[in-house]
Amino acid sequence: MEKILIVDDEAFIRENLERIISEDNYRPISTESPEEAIQIVADEEVSLVLLDLNLGSSSGLDVLRAMREVDPEILVIIITGYGTVESAVEALKIGAYDYIKKPFKADAIHLIVKLALETQNLRRIVKRLSRDADGINMVGNSPSLMQIFQQIREVAKHEMATVLITGESGTGKELVAQAIHNLSPRSEQSFVEINCGSLPFNLLETELFGHERGAFTDAKNRKIGLFEEADGGSIFLDEIGEMDLSLQVKLLRVLEDLKIRRLGGNRNIEINVRIIAATNADLKAALEHKEFREDLYYRLNVFPIHIPPLRERREDIPLLLEYFLQRFSTEFNKSIRGFSRDALDLMLRYHWPGNVRELRNVVERICIMSNVELIQPAQLPREIWGESPQSEMPFSYEIPPEGIVLDDVVGQVEKELVEKAFRITGGNVAKTARILNVPRGTLRYKLEKYQLSNG
Repeated sequence: MEKILIVDDEAFIRENLERIISEDNYRPISTESPEEAIQIVADEEVSLVLLDLNLGSSSGLDVLRAMREVDPEILVIIITGYGTVESAVEALKIGAYDYIKKPFKADAIHLIVKLALETQNLRRIVKRLSRDADGINMVGNSPSLMQIFQQIREVAKHEMATVLITGESGTGKELVAQAIHNLSPRSEQSFVEINCGSLPFNLLETELFGHERGAFTDAKNRKIGLFEEADGGSIFLDEIGEMDLSLQVKLLRVLEDLKIRRLGGNRNIEINVRIIAATNADLKAALEHKEFREDLYYRLNVFPIHIPPLRERREDIPLLLEYFLQRFSTEFNKSIRGFSRDALDLMLRYHWPGNVRELRNVVERICIMSNVELIQPAQLPREIWGESPQSEMPFSYEIPPEGIVLDDVVGQVEKELVEKAFRITGGNVAKTARILNVPRGTLRYKLEKYQLSNG
């Protein structure tokens, strides 16, 4: 259970906050003593601090500084009835997560606490994943990605096993290939990569196999090919589906014999190379259309790894956003601390046709262009908020000639939505609040208002 420390010199405020926090199944700890508060942060695992800016003779800013000396990553929300905009800005500069003014509403506390704890949890997961990556430079904790990590670790042990990585563009196929090499006994040797769709047949052939002097008109010197460069290590053939059929025949021979011959050469050269191939094309369809050799396909597909698109593993999106936001905020010397709930919802709903590569580029662009502390929908590219369900009418309502009572219509729609969500979750308040994106306190109020219950 998350511990939330409340530091306020007014007993009524402490008791009110304790009640609100307990409603969300967090464990509140409260004190009016700045010294005791700092000691609690030092002694216990506190997830969040709600800190009054005016503590009688003590300054909340001084307490905030002391807490951050004890725990630089402590999450603190400033609560004040006296603070000015300047004092709030000063608190944010020192490291406060956010601030809220008295008098506050319970719904506001529910929301800001939830958002703060979600942000903190994402940061912890990103750091843990980075620490435990073990040579796999990929971020996420979805079941499908965890399975891919396990596949990488297993196939890496078998240094001659050929791997075929499939998935849409931008899913991270090159990262999987690099991870296989990094975790293999070949990690100290070369990792050579080439995009087979980026060169015409004749240039790709000489890039892969090399050539002897005089092999063709412009061959004035001997050229060592990529297979020879990768000897002892790994070669990554990206977009293998774009390879010319005649070149596929030569690649098949390399896979079977582990020998290559330079263009214009008269002898075979033995190589010791693991071949990792990748494609975003449907190779089975290519087989049917005779655009890819069946024997090569099965020779490459010894150990297949498929990376699902980002839209099929949306639970990875918040982690990726947090990871890239930290990275680019630091790189561009910005103080962006996260995404608002509305902005995050839009990012989660977007279908990401460019997958992780597109998400990375979006976050980088936001960090370049924005100087805000919390990313709002206005900072997102048009394609993200433009296609959100929020931008479309979820229903239509015909207005009769005699008119309507707007509040009655809105209330009826709200009641139907709450009732439907409550039914879908089987009367689970927490799950209902989550799919409606409202604080539990707000949901409980609406359940009482519309006389809905799970009884």
